[in-house]
Amino acid sequence: MKLDASTWKEFYLEELFEVSGTKTTKPDALNEYSTGEYPYVTTKSTDNAVSGYYDFYTENGNVLTIDSAVTGFCSYQAKNFSASDHVEKLTPKFALNRHVALFLTTIVNQERYKYSYGRKCNQKKIRNTVIKLPAIGKNEPDWDFMERYIRTLRHKLITTKIKPKYISPLKIDEWKEFLLGDLFTFRKGKRLTKQDMIEGRVNFLGAISENNGIRQLIDIEPMYKPNCITVNYNGSVGEAFYQSSPFWASDDVNVLYAKNWTLNKYIALFIAAVIKANRYKFSYGRKWTLDKMKESPIKLPVTAKSEPDWDYMEKYIKALPYSDKI
Repeated sequence: MKLDASTWKEFYLEELFEVSGTKTTKPDALNEYSTGEYPYVTTKSTDNAVSGYYDFYTENGNVLTIDSAVTGFCSYQAKNFSASDHVEKLTPKFALNRHVALFLTTIVNQERYKYSYGRKCNQKKIRNTVIKLPAIGKNEPDWDFMERYIRTLRHKLITTKIKPKYISPLKIDEWKEFLLGDLFTFRKGKRLTKQDMIEGRVNFLGAISENNGIRQLIDIEPMYKPNCITVNYNGSVGEAFYQSSPFWASDDVNVLYAKNWTLNKYIALFIAAVIKANRYKFSYGRKWTLDKMKESPIKLPVTAKSEPDWDYMEKYIKALPYSDKI
């Protein structure tokens, strides 16, 4: 099936959806290590906007959600969920299913370019957003075409050579706390204006939540050596990534190098996941500054001597399916 958008018709989102806010669930009501069944939807623009899973919900599923904090990111929530502040809910006025929802979120996300820190998304702007859709006649979206189109899409399955391995399960209640400042030497990113950015081959890291933190490639001498973890203290606060290539980081990013121990990509991915589990404590109004980050405790598996068990962390990541793709 081919898409010919020249024949599509315009529709206001408020024609298709009831636009409303969600009941804000505060971070202090959440257990950071919970493994419940209900998604916690936030303003992030990756992982379908889900930052965790908990054992309660405040909103019914089969709706679209939009981040009204900054980016206007739209996602489909099939299941019942709870949400952070600045998450708006689009309840359909028609029979929505997963395939139609995926078509619609793709279209709505094409409107994200309109929003920025200086022009945030809100409910009024969402209601007045105009999108083009395949249509039957002048006034009826062609839901059947959208569903059939999504069903025709194909993808190549990712394969792995990793065979199932036994590794002792994560026993988080036995982990010990360590201050990030005791584990890492910190360096702060440095501001670089757009006027100083020329297209090139060096990774420039910004305070974003996708693409391993890489905002663009620029022509500049790298400021930081690889084999480190970068953590956003502003923007998408608490997003953590492993950097394997030389790079330049903006002043919204803190750079963490291992202090008196050896870091590798497997250990880094384990620790980055733990760091990200703590991001719920911070937000645009409570930034994870350099000093706060140094004093922040994280829990890690330990040896019999109560030291971080680096070997276990590495083996755990290597035992995961698809770890050979890292």
